[in-house]
Amino acid sequence: MTITIGVHSSNPSLYYLYHLTRLGFAQEELAPLGETVAFHPYANGVRTGELLTQGVIDFGGTGSTPPITAQAEGHDLVYTAVSAARPEHGALLVLEDSPAGTVADLKDATVHLAIGSWQTHLVAKALDDAGLSYADDITPVRGTEESEQLLRSGAVAAWVAQGPQLAAARRTGGLRTLVRTADVISDRSVFFTRRELAESRPEVIEALTRALRRADDWAAAHPRAAAEIAAADLGGGADDWETALRALPWRIEAVSEEFVAEQQEAADIFHRTGFIGGPVTVARALATAPVV
Repeated sequence: MTITIGVHSSNPSLYYLYHLTRLGFAQEELAPLGETVAFHPYANGVRTGELLTQGVIDFGGTGSTPPITAQAEGHDLVYTAVSAARPEHGALLVLEDSPAGTVADLKDATVHLAIGSWQTHLVAKALDDAGLSYADDITPVRGTEESEQLLRSGAVAAWVAQGPQLAAARRTGGLRTLVRTADVISDRSVFFTRRELAESRPEVIEALTRALRRADDWAAAHPRAAAEIAAADLGGGADDWETALRALPWRIEAVSEEFVAEQQEAADIFHRTGFIGGPVTVARALATAPVV
């Protein structure tokens, strides 16, 4: 059997597992189980639940929001592992001289963000904590390569930046952090699979988790080399990539009650604001037996 791992650039652990296939981390872990490994690159992590259900991939990972929206769409997924919290992965930025002192001051403003990613979780919860609604009190617009310039020109009020874009924006100056990710959500990478695989082949899930940990260990030990891989593949400067990668925890953990509670809080906010069409019970995305 071939285990197909979905990979996209927004999930650092999977991204480096894929780009380090020459080191054989995934294949070495799965070979003793009689399995081979294939990778399926795709651009939009929001599609992960759909690709799992369709059988295009067997295992994937995203930020916190896509598995919630996948559950809302009826995909029967199982969480397998999470990263440690990523407190400096991203931030909600405004102009240095912006009158906005808190997120409440963004009422009726336009905010650029990666809609459907963990950034939706960040903005929706920050607004909810301030008594505002993601659906009713701001105009969320999908971010583009022009988002930083639009913010600097005053065309938009705020922008969620992450990774090398955040590092570059801070290096340039003129912007201020309105909301720190760590003050609102833990912002973890999350990994999940189809229920059938999680519950019938837990040893495969354990092997995949070990492979992710090996890729993380490599990235943590070789931040400059990891930065150069990303800069050559995705653009941006290696220095900014290195700054961003050094801020990541590079640690894979078991799914905890704390994580499930945070995901449930997000799901409830998403439902209340209409981002998802119905209620989601996050605990249903747990295996009936341990998978890590």
